[in-house]
Amino acid sequence: MNPIFSVVTLALATVVVGAADKPVSYYNDIVPVFKRSCTGCHHPGKLKGQLDMTSYEAFKKGGKHGAGFVAGKPKESAVIDEVSGEEPSMPKEGDPLTKPEIAMIERWIVEGATNDTPANAGSYKLAAAPEYSQPPVLSALAFSPDGKLLAVSGYHEVLLHGGAESNVVARLVGESPRIESLAFSPDGKKLAVAGSAPARFGEVQIWDASTTGTVLTPPKSFKVSMDSVFGISWSPDGARLAFAGADKVVRIISAADGKELVKFENHSDWVFATTWTVDGKRILSGSRDKAMKLIDAANGQFIDDVNKLLEGLVCFARHPKEDVVAYGGEMGVSRTYKIGENQGRTAANNDSNFQKEFERMPGPVQAIAYSPDGSNICVGSIGGEARIFNASDKKRVATLKGHDGAIFALTYHPTTNWVVTGGFDGKLRVFETAKGELVRSFVPVPLKTGAVQQAAK
Repeated sequence: MNPIFSVVTLALATVVVGAADKPVSYYNDIVPVFKRSCTGCHHPGKLKGQLDMTSYEAFKKGGKHGAGFVAGKPKESAVIDEVSGEEPSMPKEGDPLTKPEIAMIERWIVEGATNDTPANAGSYKLAAAPEYSQPPVLSALAFSPDGKLLAVSGYHEVLLHGGAESNVVARLVGESPRIESLAFSPDGKKLAVAGSAPARFGEVQIWDASTTGTVLTPPKSFKVSMDSVFGISWSPDGARLAFAGADKVVRIISAADGKELVKFENHSDWVFATTWTVDGKRILSGSRDKAMKLIDAANGQFIDDVNKLLEGLVCFARHPKEDVVAYGGEMGVSRTYKIGENQGRTAANNDSNFQKEFERMPGPVQAIAYSPDGSNICVGSIGGEARIFNASDKKRVATLKGHDGAIFALTYHPTTNWVVTGGFDGKLRVFETAKGELVRSFVPVPLKTGAVQQAAK
């Protein structure tokens, strides 16, 4: 036996014996064991045996083998049967539970299997809008279709600015600490947010885009995963939302009620991006596994890998009018592809949908966007600059300089010749696109007194 494992087991046994004079705590004693060994396979996104062990209520309800436990009766409790014996059925992966751990669960059941989970346990909700002592890293930006609103990621919130001005008209405060992706609905009336508490939950929020002032609860909020979700996108009719996640899954939900309509599990690594074809019948997903996968949006059937697998995909953007996608890769290269079946890609190693490859950036491409007319592509990376390329001849049109660190988000204004960038230094920068000249820059969040001057420096 591993010496370290022996020490840990002995220490746990000592704790259990020493704590025999007080009841076993579900929240403090049982939950940590479940999180380590059980909830990876028994959570809402992966209900093996139809069992969810992420909450007391769900665990008590049980799965296809009956209730998870029966208070006061460990021999009639399914959980004890599953984790006990020389070759226990559970967990399927990883080390089995130790004898002290099993004894602790048995004692908790004998003692009545009470739920002492605090009322606010697991909640990330804020009592008020956050205060900032320094600018936060900006991870996501999006303009409304008419250009009157600019949505900017913050901590636990999305800030809506009037156009590309330093003019906060709403602070949309939600539960997710991280805002991963933003998208306005095609009619501009709603804002979809992909947020997360990494390794805790992934969340989709849907806001009324006409909201003003500070709002602490989004009109619609859906916990959709046990980990981060990314790359949210609206169907052309505004009825469905596609998004991807760190759990390697691509999902489509109903925007009306959050009901899961499609679950696609064909990727082998984190999936960062989704987009819809022009007709809304298919979606495209992009992953760190190097693949852009074409998926039937009606039934989740895999159609084809659009591209030859060259490098991990970090981000992509679809042409505003055509079924063409531009992606940014881990190796600093951006490429454009036709969205369609890639016939013969395996047997002949073809890359039949490939169109253009653009100048390599200093590091991984973190953000990419098409101009409103599709003529240009803007690419953001590390190294303090973004670059604008002509989508047809691949020539560099402009260089957007002056950033302090990586650029994680950028978006074109839909009706002007502006592009807005944001990233590591927490500042928004507005550039005109012909020569790349800076129009203005500002911190998009309200800073505490005394922090404003420091941020300006």
